[in-house]
Amino acid sequence: MSADKAKTFAALHVKGNPLVLYNIWDAGSAKAVAEAGAPALATGSWSVAAAHGYADGESIPLDLVETVTARITATVDLPLTVDFESGYALDAEAVAANVLRIIKAGAVGINFEDSFDNESRMHSVERQVACIKAIRAMALAEGVPLFINARNDYFLAETNAERHPDLMPDAIARGLAYTEAGADGFFVPGLATENLIAEICGAIALPVNITAMSTAASTETLARLGVARISHGPRPYRKAMAAIKDAAASVYGAA
Repeated sequence: MSADKAKTFAALHVKGNPLVLYNIWDAGSAKAVAEAGAPALATGSWSVAAAHGYADGESIPLDLVETVTARITATVDLPLTVDFESGYALDAEAVAANVLRIIKAGAVGINFEDSFDNESRMHSVERQVACIKAIRAMALAEGVPLFINARNDYFLAETNAERHPDLMPDAIARGLAYTEAGADGFFVPGLATENLIAEICGAIALPVNITAMSTAASTETLARLGVARISHGPRPYRKAMAAIKDAAASVYGAA
């Protein structure tokens, strides 16, 4: 079953016809998004952490991430990819062992990022490559073609978009290294400039993932640029919490 879902999920990634993922944080939000017509589900690490009272950056216990994953997959019968940050460990084999727990909880994909300390520091390319290879070997041994969405955080860490062109050579080099290591997708959150998105999509053979909250470009424009996946990140959680706060304020009379 997991292998079939993994194949279904991978097939949804088409350059020029992007898969849109409205990120969730628990079983309830998963059910709501599934009932809205989503073809697949994706957690957001920031949202999952915030929903349980934690800060982003692997502050939430891995045991709880595993439990949340299991509850989502028990509640909704759609392919699920989990935002797994940088693996909850440093050593490649330990990272792969952690990912195995998420696979056993029912996930068929992960985001695997190359930054830590909330995007302030970057793991080496060598570390990322070793981890991707270890995750791929483990998943194949389990018989699950896990979708590894390798995330590069250069553009998220650098908030000044005018400096993004200077980051392109290193970002592309990482994308190529992650591709060779066995990744299935390349995620560049924070990249919003259309010509740079098109350049990334042209340089990297993997499906490219962009965050909707990073750019004002429409889905149609991102499709034309060659994007294969669009994520909404923490925005759905923030909107839901704002709606709850407003509703509660109307009950308690808060201004």
